[in-house]
Amino acid sequence: MAFEGCKKIWMNGELVDFADAKIHVLAHVIHYGSGVFEGLRCYDNKRVGPAVFRLADHTKRLLKSAKVLRMEVPYSAEQLDDAVMQTLRVNELKSAYIRPLVYRGLGTLGVDPTQCPVDVMIATWYWGAYLGEEALLNGVDVRVSSWTRMAPNTFPALVKATANYLNSQLIRMEANADGYVEGIALDRNGTVCEGSGENVFVVYEGRLLTPPIGNSVLRGITRNCVMKLAGEMGLDVREHVIPREMLYHADEVFFTGSAAEVTPIRSIDHIPVGEGKAGPVALELQRRFFAIVNGDDDDRFGWLTPVNA
Repeated sequence: MAFEGCKKIWMNGELVDFADAKIHVLAHVIHYGSGVFEGLRCYDNKRVGPAVFRLADHTKRLLKSAKVLRMEVPYSAEQLDDAVMQTLRVNELKSAYIRPLVYRGLGTLGVDPTQCPVDVMIATWYWGAYLGEEALLNGVDVRVSSWTRMAPNTFPALVKATANYLNSQLIRMEANADGYVEGIALDRNGTVCEGSGENVFVVYEGRLLTPPIGNSVLRGITRNCVMKLAGEMGLDVREHVIPREMLYHADEVFFTGSAAEVTPIRSIDHIPVGEGKAGPVALELQRRFFAIVNGDDDDRFGWLTPVNA
């Protein structure tokens, strides 16, 4: 099954069987993409058992996203956090991907969604490395996309909205059709923005750079983690506008994200990045990240919430 381990799904306060987790074909979200979501992971930690990574931060972002779309979520942050834990326990998952979704359900089909109910679902399943198991060690081949990320004041880039991801789908499908693993999108000014579902980091002349929030990028939670870990390593970490050609000059380029974790990039547009393989900075950040989430190191930042505490 594609959704391995997903036996029950939490829907509006109830755990329902996978086969019964349904919405109506006239639900507003299907026609207009009126939803917000999160993606986060649970890790099988050696010290505390299954633990959710930055649960409170993901829930906070979900509720902030809903606020921008004028969606009144009928559950508190604490109730949503508890629902995540319930779903993980009932599915008996130690390692899992977690998908909370807040969406407009069945009401009316006008563009105005305010007469539609706000529904919530949470699903959990086993999902390995997002860009492939070998990608974490060897890096991936990507292209700069012909599709541009949304301009400011068109779609809310800081909101993890379902509708925003049509742009992401186009970026990813184009890359895959051309034989690449992923694409990197530019913003309306032609500077580096992000991948279809990942933030981008560049190691350039001794500095670690990532596009600023004003460049229509999602304020990634794993992005924030990597910036903290890089600071511990003594790296000069900066939010900085990155011209496209810097991708080809860079010593290293890598993706971060809840699904992608820390994935090195070995080539862009068939041009090798650095030595054409996963670089030392990306691999060390990856090592430190996994050491915390897997329990080989202390959770010194308080990132983990044990499922069975």
